[in-house]
Amino acid sequence: MIAITEVHIGEETERRVLDVLRSGQLAQGPRVAELEELFASAHRVDHAIAVTSGTTALVASLQVLGIGPGDEVVTSPFTFVATLNAILESGATARFADIGDDYNVLPDSVGSCIGPSTRALLPVHLYGMMADMDPLVELADSAGLAIVEDAAQAVGAEYRGRMAGSFGLGCFSLYATKNVNTGEGGMVTTNDSDLADRLRVLRNQGMRARYEYVVAGHNYRMTDLCAAVGIAQIEGLADICAARSANAAVLSEGLSGLEGLVLPPEPEPGRTHVYHQFTVRITTEASVSRDQFADALREAGIGCGVYYPGVVFDYDCYREHPGVVVAEVPRARAIASEVMSLPVHPYLTADDLERIVEVVREVLGG
Repeated sequence: MIAITEVHIGEETERRVLDVLRSGQLAQGPRVAELEELFASAHRVDHAIAVTSGTTALVASLQVLGIGPGDEVVTSPFTFVATLNAILESGATARFADIGDDYNVLPDSVGSCIGPSTRALLPVHLYGMMADMDPLVELADSAGLAIVEDAAQAVGAEYRGRMAGSFGLGCFSLYATKNVNTGEGGMVTTNDSDLADRLRVLRNQGMRARYEYVVAGHNYRMTDLCAAVGIAQIEGLADICAARSANAAVLSEGLSGLEGLVLPPEPEPGRTHVYHQFTVRITTEASVSRDQFADALREAGIGCGVYYPGVVFDYDCYREHPGVVVAEVPRARAIASEVMSLPVHPYLTADDLERIVEVVREVLGG
């Protein structure tokens, strides 16, 4: 089976983890600080604050911005459920803008969602390519809104000279399947020193110093054990991104021209794609349905997955939630019915890539 994703832990990472185990310092300590420094440098920001997950990164970011009941946050309907859960956890109301062919929110649709109660825009950089940030920044500036980037899948991505996570508060996931992972973990990035200080206090039970509580806080601390897993990866981020992009280029070339298959969007100049997922669309013009396509690939030993099968609020627990404004998002609904992700991870061999192309073309009659 050619897996949809693989996690490889190298000898350098094993050594770092073993060093932490032998040190007796397993909780937050020097390895967390090292990972934070490397992550901030890689994303060209002043501060990176390690937390327990991408979800807690979002929750903590909304909290330090003071967003709560009576406030509204505009986000994408085509995302992992953590995006919505974080908004609801804050007590705010979620509104949804439709998406474009790049799977990210359309600025015009975002603009139509902004009202007197809007406090923040929360674009999602889905699959590894950033949303169109310039018009979103313009919208936020004109309305006095905060920007929180859901960059869970976009570590290392760039937009017109600026990195993911540099436009406001950037929220990254370091879950085991992400391009850079710590097993479980997350990171918040910012250039705002005051917000960074408040995040560091918040993640540590609200303590500025031992038993000096200045805010009602939480335990969002990453452990040194987890940080040790991620250090070598963030040091090799450029190589990871290059390998994924190279694999994506091979797949795009090999799968071009197939009827009913829409390839991932090509990033415009100044915008990079780090290919957390290589996501195609199986349209009604294809010779098979999406489910038939997936079954055929798996039968042939090719891993694949649907991320995501519907819009994020299309479940009873959210449709009936007072904090969810159910929206007409026809583009997101259509795309959710078509998407399928193929393997693109750095550990694919040339033979693996050739086999993926061969099977997809065979299934679609190309």
